[in-house]
Amino acid sequence: YNTGMISYAPFYKTLQEKGITEYNLNYKQGFSSNILYRMKCGKNISTKTLDELCFVLDCGVSDILEYVKEQG
Repeated sequence: YNTGMISYAPFYKTLQEKGITEYNLNYKQGFSSNILYRMKCGKNISTKTLDELCFVLDCGVSDILEYVKEQG
């Protein structure tokens, strides 16, 4: 059963606030385009990837993702 979903909306807000592009993450920080694609599509990422994003962006987990409860 699914009562909600993980949203990566905070990730894109954090990128914007820090002035960092996906291009920068991909080509300068070494994150694969597949990871960024998975996030854009709302798919799972590993906790290792989450940890690496927090380190590179100098932020917390809540600045990368949030749980959105399904309405209804």
